[in-house]
Amino acid sequence: MKKIATPEYDLKDKLKAHATALATAAKEVVAPLSITTQYPRERRKWPDCFRGYILFDPERCISCFECSFVCPANAIWMKEAKSGRYYPTLDYGKCIFCHFCVDSCPGGALRTTKIHDVSYTNMDEMFTDTEEMIEPPEIIREDEGYVEYEISRDDLTLKRTKGQDNLIVDVAPSQGVPMVSVCVDSGSCIACKICEKVCESGAVSWALDDVKNVIRMEIDSETCTGCGLCVKECSMQILRLVRK
Repeated sequence: MKKIATPEYDLKDKLKAHATALATAAKEVVAPLSITTQYPRERRKWPDCFRGYILFDPERCISCFECSFVCPANAIWMKEAKSGRYYPTLDYGKCIFCHFCVDSCPGGALRTTKIHDVSYTNMDEMFTDTEEMIEPPEIIREDEGYVEYEISRDDLTLKRTKGQDNLIVDVAPSQGVPMVSVCVDSGSCIACKICEKVCESGAVSWALDDVKNVIRMEIDSETCTGCGLCVKECSMQILRLVRK
């Protein structure tokens, strides 16, 4: 095999290459072009919609189970409280941070944060009980500034700003669309009363129809929270959610 010859440079080319290298080094000292975030001394500024650690507000929860139903990773389980209501627990060992639970919560009880670097010593600690979801975890911060990426047509630059970015997002929770449960086919009702048992707001009741001498289900539209739990559990699938 023929060896590849080592290129030879004359003195002019060598001086030019060294001058270029020194100029690049000097430019990096004066105006660095690095786009690397020096974590943990600085953090990247995430948008308010960043899908991070999830907080829970029990005052806004209507115990509709929607977060546990919609979770694709089966990371949310409902826990019965002393009041008799059911509140979510979250297993971060399973959570994929899709935030379907936050987006679908009709009462706005779940909300996002920019916290993304929670550490655990074992898998058991990743199971977060309801009480632990109310307040954010302990945050030890070493950052003295935050960075933002700015993209132009010609280049990508990093803007550095002194100060700390707020990790707890102060955004009003979604109010959702007011809904109410209705029966669309009362003739098919088998009076199993499952809807009454699962209704957390007590909106479902039963009354005797004197004309046909049968028991009819009634839903109080003022009391109904539109959680949809009765719709999910109806064995005859005759309940629907409609706009108020």
